[in-house]
Amino acid sequence: MKIKNSNAPILYKINTKLQRGIFVLLLLLCLFPIISPPIALLLGLVVANLSGHPFLHLNHKATNILLQVSVVGLGFGMNVHSAVAAGKEGFLFTVGSIVMTIALGTLLGKWFAIQKKTSHLISCGTAICGGSAIAAIAPVIQSDEKQTSVALGVIFILNSIALFVFPAVGHWLDMSQNDFGLWCAIAIHDTSSVVGAANKYGAEALQVATTVKLARALWIIPVALITAVVFKNKTSKLKIPYFIGLFILAMICNTYFSPVASIAPYIVSIAKLGLTVTLFLIGAGLSGSVLKSVGLLPLLQGVLLWVFIAVVALLAILYF
Repeated sequence: MKIKNSNAPILYKINTKLQRGIFVLLLLLCLFPIISPPIALLLGLVVANLSGHPFLHLNHKATNILLQVSVVGLGFGMNVHSAVAAGKEGFLFTVGSIVMTIALGTLLGKWFAIQKKTSHLISCGTAICGGSAIAAIAPVIQSDEKQTSVALGVIFILNSIALFVFPAVGHWLDMSQNDFGLWCAIAIHDTSSVVGAANKYGAEALQVATTVKLARALWIIPVALITAVVFKNKTSKLKIPYFIGLFILAMICNTYFSPVASIAPYIVSIAKLGLTVTLFLIGAGLSGSVLKSVGLLPLLQGVLLWVFIAVVALLAILYF
């Protein structure tokens, strides 16, 4: 029987205790190695649309905290020298892709007559680091809840698809670990899906993807400052991703302090489990009402931007 609860439309009406029990059971299941990040995301989508998310009001905060902690944990499995090399390689790709994506997003927003703030949030989310960029830019342009939700919905829908599509394409093209990691970092929006896809592809891909993506995330700061000027807003607060500093510190500890390096593999294993749970929670937040609220034109803008950056980045990596 189709019903509506206070949060979102769901397919089956069940007892609240049973609903919570199913949700917690699936969440705990994600702690076992048999559940990969893509499967965890799929489980989240299923539970969101069949029985509902009983803790939806806590979901956004929980995913943010868990993702940041997991990313810092992954830093204990990385080497400073390799990370610097990967960051240098991805620098030009990062700058060029951010500028092109935001410029094209602005043009598409005007062409499709999408609200300026919604269009800009989608463009920034695609260009930099998905939900984190949207969360940082939204207060700068003083977007309302609807505009922010639509942009987040677009980004999370495409992130979910990328988690399955990118590893398949990488294997089909027989991409190297380094090339795939670089492609993920540039062409997938959110850090969670970047890490999830790269982790599925291999350890080297994971290191390259995580390093380049977090370096890319720092571009939130200049983009937010430029946005404040364009939108003529001098009073907004900028959210800086401070956890990136902890990620760098974790890499330094793993590289130069042998006692830390000896326990680093265990920390990384826990961090990967945290990432899997994060993707389950992200999937659980994508209920039918969220998908319906996005709208066709904003979704089309997001898809076109995503295809553009994915294809251009892939061609640049493979042939230049």
